[in-house]
Amino acid sequence: MRIAVFGAGAWGTALALAFSRNHDVVLWSREADEIAALAADRENRRYLPGISLPAELQLSDHLGDAAQADLHLVVTPLAGLRSTARALQAAAPGTPLLWACKGLEAGTAKLPHQIVAEELGSDARCGVLTGPSFAVEVAQGLPAAVTIAARDLEFARYWVHALHNNRLRLYANDDLVGAEVGGAVKNVMAIAAGVADGMGFGLNARAALITRGLAEITRLGVALGGRRDTFMGLAGLGDLVLTCTGDLSRNRRVGLLLAEGKTLPDILAALGHVAEGVSTTHEVATLAARLGVDMPITNAVDGVLRGKLVAREAVEQLLARDPKQE
Repeated sequence: MRIAVFGAGAWGTALALAFSRNHDVVLWSREADEIAALAADRENRRYLPGISLPAELQLSDHLGDAAQADLHLVVTPLAGLRSTARALQAAAPGTPLLWACKGLEAGTAKLPHQIVAEELGSDARCGVLTGPSFAVEVAQGLPAAVTIAARDLEFARYWVHALHNNRLRLYANDDLVGAEVGGAVKNVMAIAAGVADGMGFGLNARAALITRGLAEITRLGVALGGRRDTFMGLAGLGDLVLTCTGDLSRNRRVGLLLAEGKTLPDILAALGHVAEGVSTTHEVATLAARLGVDMPITNAVDGVLRGKLVAREAVEQLLARDPKQE
């Protein structure tokens, strides 16, 4: 089977490596210089230094050629999903599509499946690949488990069986909305967890924040049509725990640096990678307000990222809230 992975960042490269163990894989980037460097070094020195790219992994900066595949897997930042889906529709219409982008679109608060439907049509054969997974560990071949969610459960099951291997376990789910909400909002909670850890609030506070964060994610997801049980699985609780506690989490790192008093522009410049929670937070807060969903942690993070609150003020406001039924 031929799989085309679009996006040569850390996660795109990691998935290309994982699936190249069993399939014919091409990794695409729009940047010719990036592909040339990957080809010369057989290593993604910017995003996954020290991990070799196998000789059988193909590289391309020509979208039309790469798109001639059995499956398109888009692993760009969310901001690139719409343009990539549009280009793929022109180059190879009807090809099954998975995306591994997480977040809400800036300015529209649309989830990835809504973006794809606008570009490929509502009957497109498509789904999301999501779940608790740091790119470097997947690239190293360490065990991980993720979810493929699609409105068509048989579609999800087909690709779970096609892509599953003994290092990257896949599970099928037909709650596309719930899986996407879990993947988007956990990044917001990871920023909050980083702030709490950076301020030295301890493990009790972190556990409380993760638990109350899961409650916020679930409230929003159910309001959008997701199923409550999805948030107890890999795409919900699993992804949330990993991103809030793992030292490899970019969004948690944003929170740690905010707690140190660093400015957001300086933090983003130092990261060198996209932290989707930064752009997603305001969209989540806006969407929640429109739906009447109570999301105090999200609102606090939004206030800090927009410069309306400093980290300590945001924490004090959260702690001062009247207690409610759990």
